[in-house]
Amino acid sequence: MTWNIRTGGRDRGGADRLGLVTGVVAAEHPDLLAVQELRDFDRDGLLADVADRVGMRPHLARSCFGQPVAVLVRPSLRVRYAGRVRRPFHHAAARVVVDTSAGPLTVFSTHLSPYSGGRRRMEADWLAAAVRRTGGELTLLAGDLNTLDPAVDHTARLAGLSAHHRRRHLRRDGRTVDTRAVSRLRAAGLVDLWPLRAGAAPDAAGLTVPTRHGGAEFSGMRLDYLLGTARVATLTRQVRVVRGGDADHASDHYPVVAELELDPA
Repeated sequence: MTWNIRTGGRDRGGADRLGLVTGVVAAEHPDLLAVQELRDFDRDGLLADVADRVGMRPHLARSCFGQPVAVLVRPSLRVRYAGRVRRPFHHAAARVVVDTSAGPLTVFSTHLSPYSGGRRRMEADWLAAAVRRTGGELTLLAGDLNTLDPAVDHTARLAGLSAHHRRRHLRRDGRTVDTRAVSRLRAAGLVDLWPLRAGAAPDAAGLTVPTRHGGAEFSGMRLDYLLGTARVATLTRQVRVVRGGDADHASDHYPVVAELELDPA
């Protein structure tokens, strides 16, 4: 499961949404949770408290400029390695390796720059290099990539944005949609798992923003991805966006869940 919980699940001067966030996570009961925008989660034991609420073990990657990210792991999975990708991401990238019935599974949690397509492309190249260095067949990259799907026509959706927010998704010519970050990761051998979902989904486009909580800068977009190596793709049984109930109000992003045919080692 991957989820951008928006500013640590708490709004400055507004609502504390962490109860809603932990409720959704508890209901979905993921074995692995890639989570982004963990503002203040590296202070005062907040990360440990939230992880304890959902019965998971946390592995945080601090940010150079933005907000931390993390991978939370169910205790039934043995962690071989936990750390971060050592590059100056706008936010961060965490890497955790766990043992499974099919061998070691490497999970990346990341959140690419929201402001610059060029910066996102560079961060995607860093991630592609990190994926290559793992050298394993089982790798899953999860997170808010802030990038539109290169296989979809986004003309109508971008037209609904303010000029300020539209520029974030266009290249320097002001016309070409910037999908380079996802394209670079796919060129590195990662497979977009969303099209592999089992059965017909009511939200065929897999849109993850906005929600009822917010997201005025969005216009019905898929910004949150689960990308896997070819072996992970063959083990994927279903991918779905979690909608309704508390997920409508817990963040400005919806969570995405993939079900893989894997068991703890």
